Amino acid sequence: MTTEDKPGAKPAGHKPLRKSAARLNAVQALYQMDLAATPLSEILAQFESHWIGQEIEGDEIAVADVNLFRDIVSGVVREQRRVDTLLDAALVHGWPLKRIEAVLRATLRAGTYELSERPDVPARVVIAEYVNVAGAFLDREETGMVNAVLDGIAREKRPADFAG
Repeated sequence: MTTEDKPGAKPAGHKPLRKSAARLNAVQALYQMDLAATPLSEILAQFESHWIGQEIEGDEIAVADVNLFRDIVSGVVREQRRVDTLLDAALVHGWPLKRIEAVLRATLRAGTYELSERPDVPARVVIAEYVNVAGAFLDREETGMVNAVLDGIAREKRPADFAG
């Protein structure tokens, strides 16, 4: 039985699933760039040709919204100084971003980028998406941290999303 055969299942090309997959892939790409110092053009090409929408170890990886994937990864790289400044201000005093584990750092950077540069995506959606991404890689405490940090940034940068 394929996913599409299950009652209530969304087709593989369903837009929200493609966007979620783009965010997950973006965090993975940012993590790899951080650890291996892989250049932006190389990481984009590598993910688009070898990871996005492929089968890996018997698991089919969801097809991602490639435009969103590219926007997030390129945007974080382009705006990293500003994104990191926002994150350092939002983190607990004494825990600068550079001291945070690489997957957590990549997740926070991607979420902060979307909150500051993608007003077309509701803040609550951005927060929920990156909490879900964090849940795929991190433990409950770190996932809670993603929620708290992104919520704080969202309330500062986009208060209208929380009015009413």
